[in-house]
Amino acid sequence: MEFAEAAAQEPPFLNLQVLKRRQIAQGIVLFALGHHAGESLPEFTAGAHITVITPAGMRRNYSLCGNPFDASHWQIAVKREGFGRGGSISLADQVQEGDSLLVSAPHNLFALSAKARRQILIAGGIGITPIYSMVQQLQSEGAAFTLHYCTRDPAGTAFFDELQRADLAGKVHIHHDGGDPARAFDFWPVFERPQAQTHIYCCGPASLMDSVRDMTGHWQPGSVHFESFGPSPTQFAVNRDFSVRLNKTGAKIQVTAGQSLLEALRARGVRVPSSCESGTCGSCKTRLLAGQADHRDLVLGEEERAGHIMVCVSRAMDEELVLDL
Repeated sequence: MEFAEAAAQEPPFLNLQVLKRRQIAQGIVLFALGHHAGESLPEFTAGAHITVITPAGMRRNYSLCGNPFDASHWQIAVKREGFGRGGSISLADQVQEGDSLLVSAPHNLFALSAKARRQILIAGGIGITPIYSMVQQLQSEGAAFTLHYCTRDPAGTAFFDELQRADLAGKVHIHHDGGDPARAFDFWPVFERPQAQTHIYCCGPASLMDSVRDMTGHWQPGSVHFESFGPSPTQFAVNRDFSVRLNKTGAKIQVTAGQSLLEALRARGVRVPSSCESGTCGSCKTRLLAGQADHRDLVLGEEERAGHIMVCVSRAMDEELVLDL
């Protein structure tokens, strides 16, 4: 089955075959992707993601969760989100072994730091995907690391068996809370005392990342890294009409309550790089010259928000925004 025709003319995308499909946890499917003829794939580093064009025609980013040193195939793990926008459902329900998918080259916004001598890895739920790739890379390199992986129960824990290998004993700690907030893992003993040349990498639900942010504010700037996924709660806020002015051309574009800023720009022929269209990848980051933005992304830091906006999901608090376009 071929799901790539609509975007077949786009050079950055590779036409790969689904070499293997396997359910690795409740509601989570692992896909191994490779060339039809078995050629080697481009290299990637732990933390990288690819953009996949789903059978429903949507573009979705998925972290590469395989071994970075294995060029024979790439692996992604897809959690079927029943209340999502259909991208994960179309992949989980329709894609079978032997099918073809268009995927982008790897892009890494969550790379391991070469300056760190030790890594603390934090994952929650499906947030294990980029972290598991880090585990494989660090273990292969003989590097020092610790993983804390929080899930509801063993049945919903991706890579449960793989992470309990004997060679990972003492390095990997899996915590199940049964869905009870009172049983959530207490990270404070992990972060209470900052450790020299140690970096933290966290990927998971917003609640987990907010907790880690709160408890690592006293760590060295630049030593704590986050990979975001899923919709931001503010994406469900009420939308209203606003306008955007393009500084380079002077054009003024109306953005209705029913469309995104990115969609309004496209409708006027203004091209902005984009990928996930959910505020999680950073591709559509645009300089904001004037106006107050309603930031709905999971990418920009507090300092960046003063002068940038993610046009795929964010909107305006004022009547007008001025963009460096």
